[in-house]
Amino acid sequence: MEVTLEKMREFAAQFVARLPKVPGEKAHIVGLSGDLGAGKTTFVQHVARELGVKEQVTSPTFVIAQAYQTTHPLFTRLVHTDAYRLEGETKDTVGFEEFSHDPHTLMLVEWPEKLPREAIFPADASVLKFEVVDDNTRNISYA
Repeated sequence: MEVTLEKMREFAAQFVARLPKVPGEKAHIVGLSGDLGAGKTTFVQHVARELGVKEQVTSPTFVIAQAYQTTHPLFTRLVHTDAYRLEGETKDTVGFEEFSHDPHTLMLVEWPEKLPREAIFPADASVLKFEVVDDNTRNISYA
């Protein structure tokens, strides 16, 4: 689906509306794949607003993971992870396992392809792929 940057908030609202309505056994994890500048962090910022996060959401490239409290009735915590610098890691160095056990946590993981699916990133997690169409438009699809 092609999404302009001006419509990214609307796309994020639709994403939040489609989130599970009852808690699962673990956190709901979604990977965000795409080149630098493809809109992954912008998408997370809009999702955070839709969930009621009050703090400013920034890229966690250097801190790797950032957790935010939400006002959402089911997902009371948003965890934004950037795995760009974790390529080749086989150990959980950011608390991924701890976060993933909470059924009231929504985890959005940028660069999930940098994490080994078997060891850290769940094989059954969905992944949104962000592709740059032009300066103002992104193609977003489930990979």
